[in-house]
Amino acid sequence: MIRKLTDREKTVPATGAESRFFTETLEVETLSPLAFFEAGLSHYGEHRFFWQNADKTVKLVGLGQATVLTAEKDRFQSISSQWATLCEVLIKEEKDIDPVLFGGFSFDPHTRQDDEWSAFPAAYFTVPLFQLKIEKGKTYVSINYITEEPQAAADFEALRQERDRLIHIAQVDEFTFQGKPDVINQTELATDRYMDAVEHVTSHIQAQEAEKVVIARKIKLTFEEEFQKAAALHTITNEQSASYHFGLQIGDEMFFGATPERLVEISKGHAYSACVAGSIERGKTSQEDQRLGEVLLRDKKNREEHQYVVDMITEVFAEFCTSLRVNRTPKLLKVRDIQHLFTPVEGELADDMDIFRLVEALHPTPALGGVPRQKALEIIREEEQMDRGFYAGPIGWADSAGNGEFAVAIRSGLLTGNEAYLYAGGGIVADSRPMEEYAETWVKFRPVLRALGGRLHE
Repeated sequence: MIRKLTDREKTVPATGAESRFFTETLEVETLSPLAFFEAGLSHYGEHRFFWQNADKTVKLVGLGQATVLTAEKDRFQSISSQWATLCEVLIKEEKDIDPVLFGGFSFDPHTRQDDEWSAFPAAYFTVPLFQLKIEKGKTYVSINYITEEPQAAADFEALRQERDRLIHIAQVDEFTFQGKPDVINQTELATDRYMDAVEHVTSHIQAQEAEKVVIARKIKLTFEEEFQKAAALHTITNEQSASYHFGLQIGDEMFFGATPERLVEISKGHAYSACVAGSIERGKTSQEDQRLGEVLLRDKKNREEHQYVVDMITEVFAEFCTSLRVNRTPKLLKVRDIQHLFTPVEGELADDMDIFRLVEALHPTPALGGVPRQKALEIIREEEQMDRGFYAGPIGWADSAGNGEFAVAIRSGLLTGNEAYLYAGGGIVADSRPMEEYAETWVKFRPVLRALGGRLHE
């Protein structure tokens, strides 16, 4: 019989220079990421994460905590420094998969915090105790263990037994979707305040205080019973197959979503980003869909919004990279409910740069903040009067080899017990009209609203 791990075995904080960071990897037969995620429910149900990139070439699941990194002030530099310190004491063999740090940053640490986000600090990252990575058709399960104890062999043997137990459960008990609980209430929160905010922001822009400001709003769903976290991930990964998928669970709350927008990826010294701004709904027929796409490509407002993002990301890459490539004109990026203008950017990263410095420089892009950045943030704090939490913030991972990827956490929601909060926003410019912006947010609510069984606003 395999004993349940002690609290110390589940989470050992890295507190000093004498800490050692062990990782050990076992290659296994193909595992379902959701089955592995659910296998950790009983022992690690308060500390799990899920990640899948848009082309499904990298899938990650984390169970438990080897350690947790958090930060409030200087949060990007702090997380980068804490992770670098941990990696300095990493002990691994060449065959072992690089351990992963997964987490995210809130959109704005200077806004007031709403109750639903109380478990989420300004920056939250975890090294999982048990890590699943699926890449290039191969499946790996790793143990990550951080300790200051001189003799860790006995603890590690217990972890090997626990790893084998989790693998066995995931192989035998394939995740089965049991359906969605009924939605008993769907509430738009502070709609009048949102409408007023759009009007006020247009006044700021007409007064030439800013060129563009993104204003968001939220809705709340109440379910007949608790919505299981794995079920939410199952529905959204199946319904929004062309997107990035993520889930970050802290205690009873899970922030999750299906975003089309990569913020930055670093792979073997190359950096990649995606300018995603300007949107229109999908058509009901292929002909209508093509027509709407052509409308989007010609639309002046959307092209201007898109160019703000292209200019900003290009400027950042020019600073951080030794070479740069940017497409001259945008393409269409089509996901289930919406199509966007899309321009990829890539470059050769300078030697002294890491992913957290790039994330700090890029966040928030004009697609989620505005232009100019600092003034737009001031206006958002004044007019939006809502805590975005991790919505529209960077979420993703970095490994010990310097690779990683972060997405922009839009098309997202916070699931807590039998309730969920969903978030959506849009770019406001001088001639924006409140009712048109309100209608656009409903299009952006659709992915998560549909996944949770809410009422769509057609």
